[in-house]
Amino acid sequence: MDTSRELLSPEEAVEPTAEDRIAGERFAHLIAIMRRLRGPDGCPWDREQDFRSLRRFTLEEAYEVVQAIDDGDRRALAGELGDLLLQVVFLSQMGAEEGSFRVDDTIDAISTKLVRRHPHVFGDLDVADADAVLRNWEAIKREERAGVGAASLLDDVPHSLPALERAQKLGKRAAQLDFDWPDAGAVLAKVHEEVDELEAATSASDRVAAEEELGDLLLALTSLARHLGVSAEVAANSASAKFERRFRQVESAVHEGRVGQTADAMEAEWRRVKARE
Repeated sequence: MDTSRELLSPEEAVEPTAEDRIAGERFAHLIAIMRRLRGPDGCPWDREQDFRSLRRFTLEEAYEVVQAIDDGDRRALAGELGDLLLQVVFLSQMGAEEGSFRVDDTIDAISTKLVRRHPHVFGDLDVADADAVLRNWEAIKREERAGVGAASLLDDVPHSLPALERAQKLGKRAAQLDFDWPDAGAVLAKVHEEVDELEAATSASDRVAAEEELGDLLLALTSLARHLGVSAEVAANSASAKFERRFRQVESAVHEGRVGQTADAMEAEWRRVKARE
């Protein structure tokens, strides 16, 4: 697919509103605060940080944004987005200090990318629906990877992604080369095959083999999730949240003496909790 189109520049693409300009002024103020914190008369802790030390905080803030979304708490979401924005400004300030990039480079990079990947908005490409937008988006990304000399479709899949999310993304990239199962039913057959192999390794008390087969099963499940159109990561988190919610009720029943601390009693209470939902 030829995705090359005559596009508007990011500056031509939209005219900032008065609210946009106010936001820009406040963003500039945040940049100035960060510069002061990193300056000679700034905060000792902020001055000690480097790119590596901020890695953990950036991940934590991203997860807290997701938690606020899941909770449906818009006020909390605004605050968590501010915390995440701080990491962007913090990292960009350190880039400016070493002369590698500035915050305006960060903004220019995403503005240019958004315009380039939306030729149906900022160019003359016609698209029929959201699915066509996604297909064109992926075609543009392939052109971008080719432009930087990427040797593989998998080159820019981050190793730092959560394991299930990374596995699903790897499968999605491989599918671009038609290296994929034809449908969800075929993947489900593969899941059953991996379960059988895991059972065999477990029966043989082969811990090393069991770990490998468990990994193969999890990988197959991420492919199943992709074919079903769901996120394996979101599904696993939802299941964990459901387990936590139900177990807390069982735990309370045990602590209050309403249920005995035996496997059978707790299983019966678990079933009662489940039935009430």
